Amino acid sequence: MELTDEMRASVSIEERFVPGPDGAPEVRVLLYRPKDSSQSRLPLIVSMHGGAFARRPDNFPASDARLAMSGALVVSVDYRIVPDHPFPCGVEDCYAALCWAVADLDIDPSRVVVTGASAGGALAAAVALMARDSGGPSIAYQALVIPVLDDRCTTPSMRQFVEAPVFGARQAKAMWETYLGPADRANVSCYAAPARAVSLAGLPAAFIQVNGLDPLRDEGIEYALRLLADGVSVELYCAPAQHHGLSEDPRPQAQAARIYQEAIRAAISVPS
Repeated sequence: MELTDEMRASVSIEERFVPGPDGAPEVRVLLYRPKDSSQSRLPLIVSMHGGAFARRPDNFPASDARLAMSGALVVSVDYRIVPDHPFPCGVEDCYAALCWAVADLDIDPSRVVVTGASAGGALAAAVALMARDSGGPSIAYQALVIPVLDDRCTTPSMRQFVEAPVFGARQAKAMWETYLGPADRANVSCYAAPARAVSLAGLPAAFIQVNGLDPLRDEGIEYALRLLADGVSVELYCAPAQHHGLSEDPRPQAQAARIYQEAIRAAISVPS
């Protein structure tokens, strides 16, 4: 979706190049700032776009502008993409961008959110795991929309939707093969496929949206249940009559978008 006139009037966009992972190139990021904010230190949203680990953030400007309009500084990460840069390039770029943003931008470090849709959901969840495991920046909230989480592709929804509009199980398996490259599939890192994590304890509170007709549906639900079992607060919404990125019913599509925006606004609200 392209930027609307309202978005252009409400949000400024700035391109930066920031330090990348050790030995890797700089990471291009796009900063979306609300023009009319009265807050001295804005909350931070680090946004990781979707597109099967193969697209650029320039394809999704409206999503990031809408997040900035909620009152946050949004850092949209132009991570290295497949096929030239398989795992771990993308997630390492995203983590480097998070560390830079928290250290160098004038943001409120108590209100840091990571978010992403589809493949971006995998990256957002993985960045939360990396921050927990390495003692990195404190993340207050993770918002995962129709997230890619499990390379094993063995859930009931994967068997239900082998062929589907836009994205089915066949495309999911091909995506993982491209993203993981020649990796040993018996020992896939949780930073590639977050569902591989042994424990989800200590992760930030989460919003997870899945779609009822999406092959990714069950891995998102299972991840939410595992988070809950490990003591993490979760808001889970399953939008019925929705494929992966395609709607058969506009009502739950609109409701899912509203619930996501409300969850983000609650996560970045000024503490009382």
